Amino acid sequence: MSERTSGHTNVVPELVTLHVWRTSRGALPRALTRMAVDPRRLRALPGVRFGKLLGTGTGTSFGPGDADLTRWAALTVWDSPAEAAGFDGSPVGRAWSRIALAQARVDLRPLSSRGEWSGQQPFGDPPGGRVTGPVLALTRARLRARRAATFWRAIPPVAAALRDAPGLLARFGVGEAPLGWQGTVSVWRDPTDLVAFAYRHPEHRAAIMRTPTAGWYAEELFARFEVRDVVGDRTVLGWVADDDPATAKGGRA
Repeated sequence: MSERTSGHTNVVPELVTLHVWRTSRGALPRALTRMAVDPRRLRALPGVRFGKLLGTGTGTSFGPGDADLTRWAALTVWDSPAEAAGFDGSPVGRAWSRIALAQARVDLRPLSSRGEWSGQQPFGDPPGGRVTGPVLALTRARLRARRAATFWRAIPPVAAALRDAPGLLARFGVGEAPLGWQGTVSVWRDPTDLVAFAYRHPEHRAAIMRTPTAGWYAEELFARFEVRDVVGDRTVLGWVADDDPATAKGGRA
């Protein structure tokens, strides 16, 4: 099995982490080496149910030309917070820290999830729940090759609308490969801001309505998380400066 999820079907993890590293352009060869070597090592770490190493995009267009070759990420689903605490001292964590200029970690609790990633449901079937602080939305899709062109044409209006959306704290693209495997990460001040953009903004609503008939995706996943903590340098996430203490709930710089 490519992911160690046996026995965890539909079990909601207590903790999901998103590690993000900023590297120099000169470190690109080493970063690419890590992207080739570390996916299997990440999944083999004690306590890891599901793990993906990801390239990122600037979040300007979420298109193929949006790649940010100085920022990399790891999304990891853990059996327990205690095992997650060992990541920084692990071979994977140490290797990325050696080439990173700055880094951040976002601790997440799943609120909702639908769809699959690599044929699995890594975040289980969360029951939801009331959240008053920041939330993170994750989208991930594997595009159908014959539908990719129409998908990329539909994205720019949504990306432009997202840039100025009220309550948006951070956004960037993520992907397992330069083309065909794409996703987005966005962080919002609270759930109401996320819902307002997702279901009431005309560009995004139009894209949602087109999805079933357009047949863009061979596989897709949409998930939302409570942001439990942000540790490290938030600028690595593209975090918007904000003085509202509600957005810093539990966060540490």
